[in-house]
Amino acid sequence: MSAFQRHRRSKLIIANFTGFEADLLRSLAGQLVELLRNEAAEPRDDVDPFEAMMDFSGPTQEPEDPVLARLFPTAYPHDEEAAAEFRRFTEGTLRDGKAAAAIAIIDGLEEAGLPKELTEEGLMIDVELDQPTAETWMRSFTDLRLALATRLGVEEGDEAYWHSLSDEDPRTQAHDIYEWVGYLQETLVGALTS
Repeated sequence: MSAFQRHRRSKLIIANFTGFEADLLRSLAGQLVELLRNEAAEPRDDVDPFEAMMDFSGPTQEPEDPVLARLFPTAYPHDEEAAAEFRRFTEGTLRDGKAAAAIAIIDGLEEAGLPKELTEEGLMIDVELDQPTAETWMRSFTDLRLALATRLGVEEGDEAYWHSLSDEDPRTQAHDIYEWVGYLQETLVGALTS
């Protein structure tokens, strides 16, 4: 995979992925969408659209899943009532935004030629992103890294631990994916600021 780069003439942000890399990224984004939607309140069809837009009956408790708790931290840790109210008014919209950003990655990869099921070896996927779409991908990379770091238990300054694991340890492979998403994010930031 090449790093994200800004195309000199078109100013688009470009990268190419192997079919395996694109499929892995789509899978990670899909898992994030599933996690965000599984614990969200089920949408109701019997509500007037204006009423639904003005509905602030979102969750008031911190999510039980550690990844969701990391993605939606408590705004007021020393004031339960204020934290509950803040969560009620904001978490639904934040979940929708994070899910939409992950879906943008899935859609972008599929629009670039990634088939629904990867069967072809040697497939290369060339992605071209305009500035707003690249910023959306960047936000989703942040969410993906937070999710992976939480599941793996990655902490600041623990690089020696991860390098001490054998290549056969499944945590090593998962950590490599975490590092790869970090690389994608870093090169995308560089492309956006160049």
